[in-house]
Amino acid sequence: MLDIAAPVLGRIDTVHPALLWDNQSALLVDTGFPRQIGQLREAVEKAGLPFDKISRVVITHQDIDHIGNLPELANELAPALQVLAHEAEKLYIQGERRLLKFSDEAIASIDRLPPEIPEQFKLGLKALMLNPPSAPVDRTVRGGERLPWYGGIVVIDTPGHSPGHISLYHEPTKTLIAGDALTVVDGNLCGPSPETTPNLEQALLSLQQLASFDIDTVICYHGGLYRGDIRARILEIACKASPHQ
Repeated sequence: MLDIAAPVLGRIDTVHPALLWDNQSALLVDTGFPRQIGQLREAVEKAGLPFDKISRVVITHQDIDHIGNLPELANELAPALQVLAHEAEKLYIQGERRLLKFSDEAIASIDRLPPEIPEQFKLGLKALMLNPPSAPVDRTVRGGERLPWYGGIVVIDTPGHSPGHISLYHEPTKTLIAGDALTVVDGNLCGPSPETTPNLEQALLSLQQLASFDIDTVICYHGGLYRGDIRARILEIACKASPHQ
């Protein structure tokens, strides 16, 4: 697990891309906020891995803090780099559709940010939302698919936070790479952020299938590592979905 911090609206937001590797290559899960390629490189090398060992990137979903450095990775590590994502996310990641959370209303809301937010920051944010980073997706994946690398990785469909959101289960280490399907808040395993999850009911229901996996560790993109009675906690979170759904 990597730690990459960025200032966001006056606070520091730390995200946690995941890294799997062997003697030949490495797989990176998500890429951080835009303009963080230097921090990403430093974090990878701090983990003991040459940056150019990365041969695959899995994008859990289209959000800007997950695809932020994908163009730089694609340019620097081409032609060896393979980018993977769910089919439902592909056109957004490739820039062929506007990112779902960058609606006209979301862009207009920048003008309503508090006056203490510098005008230059607002202009930069608006420009980023109108022209977010993008890169080609080389291969699409779907829930139930088993990727053979690094001892075996199972793709799990966890939609709700985004239509094609996926999580990954690394079989040898019994580690769930949750993306934004789960978060860690004050040391507690929690569901996805309601404020940034368009379909919270679907997101909570999609967690139920995670209970069938033997999980020792969860890596949450927001919050980091969690260990404990993971199955019981996931079922507790999933039960918050409406019973009629």
